[in-house]
This record gives sequence, C-alpha cells and structure tokens, in this order.
Amino acid sequence: MTAKSIFITGGGSGIGRATAQLFAQRGWFIGLADVNEAGMAETAALLPTGQSWSIRLDVRDRAAWEAALSAFSEAAGGRIDVVFNNAGVAYGGPLEGLNQEEIDRLLDINLRGVIYGAQAAYAHLKAAAPGSVLVNTASAAALYGTAGMAVYSATKFGVRGLTEALETEWQDDGVLVRSLMPSFIDTPLLEGPASKATNISKRESVVKAGLEFTPVEQVAETVWQAVHGKKIHNLVGKTAKMLAFAAKWNPSKIRKRGKNLMRVRQGLEG
Repeated sequence: MTAKSIFITGGGSGIGRATAQLFAQRGWFIGLADVNEAGMAETAALLPTGQSWSIRLDVRDRAAWEAALSAFSEAAGGRIDVVFNNAGVAYGGPLEGLNQEEIDRLLDINLRGVIYGAQAAYAHLKAAAPGSVLVNTASAAALYGTAGMAVYSATKFGVRGLTEALETEWQDDGVLVRSLMPSFIDTPLLEGPASKATNISKRESVVKAGLEFTPVEQVAETVWQAVHGKKIHNLVGKTAKMLAFAAKWNPSKIRKRGKNLMRVRQGLEG
C-alpha cells in the first residue's frame, strides 16, 4: 500500500470523524479508534470502501495502545505516517464540586491517554520518518486557565507541555510533534448539562457567554495544516485566536470573560 496513513483516536464522532473524512478525501488510509464502536461504524460508512480500518481502543489502556498501533501498521502496509491523539472528554464545574471519579476520568483520558499514545506511537513514527507527525488535541483552554473548568484546563496545559517537550526530544529522529488548539466546537462533547448545578447545556452556556462555535470542518483542515506545516501550536477559531492575543497582552479580559462563562454554566445568570 502506497497511500499515507493516519491513526485517529476519538474517530467515532466530532473532530475525529471530520478529520477522517478530510484525509480520506485526499487519498490517505484511515485508522479509526474509539470506545464508541457504533460511532466508528458510522464514520467508516462515510469513507470510501477499503480506505479505513477500525479498532475499539480505550486510550487509558497502555497495552491496548501497543496492540492497536501494531495492528494498524500491518493493515496500512507496514507504516504509520501520522498519529492523531484526539480522544478526550470535556466537563467542568467549580473544583470543590468535582468528585474523585470525575477528576480521575479527566486526567486519565485527556492527559494520561495522550501520554500513553505518544509513547506507543514513537517507534512507528520514527520508522516512518522523516516527516511523520504526532498531533495532540489540546484546546484554547491551554492558553489561559479556564474558570469553572480547572481540571480540564490543567489537562490541556499538560498536553501543550508534552507537545513542546516531544517536539524537541524527537527532532533528531525526524518526527514532528504538533498540537491543535480549538476553541468551542459544536460536537458531542458539548452535550449534557454545563455543570451539576444547572440544566443549561454546555452548548447553550457557550452561546449565552457570547462566544462562537467553530465548524468542525475547519478544525479538520487545521489538522491537515498542522501535519504539513511548521507551527507547533495550531489555533483554531476566532475565540482561540482572541485568547492567545489576550493571554499575552490583556489577561484581565480573559479572567472577566471566564468568570462570566462560569456563572452562566452555574445557572447564576442568563
């Protein structure tokens, strides 16, 4: 098989699905990984016949990462050009209101799972170098700490730091490391209440706070640009770009907007 290949976690919906569609349209062989097998089947049905491969993967399972990547490499003709470390969960609320299970789930999927993925991907990407790429989904929440989503924000800062460290560690091996920093994307991650204190959905809380959604297709296009470009961190959407500017020049504006978003999520104002 001569087509380039990309392995995508969280491939059953949202950013992962849109990225799979875009890369498939451009001739790549797609590896889909997710805990949502029904979602993966729906994604695969949107791709050209014979151009994708799927596996159930819980990113918290280190051994499962090894098995999944080895199997995909074989299916892809012996090489993996890109690993897209995209799987994640998003929810928040004041730190004091989160229970241990909620905290551990955020840490385990959003950070530990990304670290495991990077570690397992290294040998495959090195073998495909130069020009192979690890892409990690961080967030605009990695630009400045997000009130009401402290643990989520902490995990995404961790992904940002991991990306920067590995970009240096793997440079001599010809492996590139990139992060994706989207703002609010209208995906299944925004389903459900914004916090335990309100019936307002995550999606509605974003609208009430005066923030915008970025089309998922734009995020997928940015993944393509990250794979083929020189930027380590790749911002996606108006809000992410505003946050990057304000984090440097006007952090008080971010704190004010973050407080407003937190109050909306808690149902304190509308």
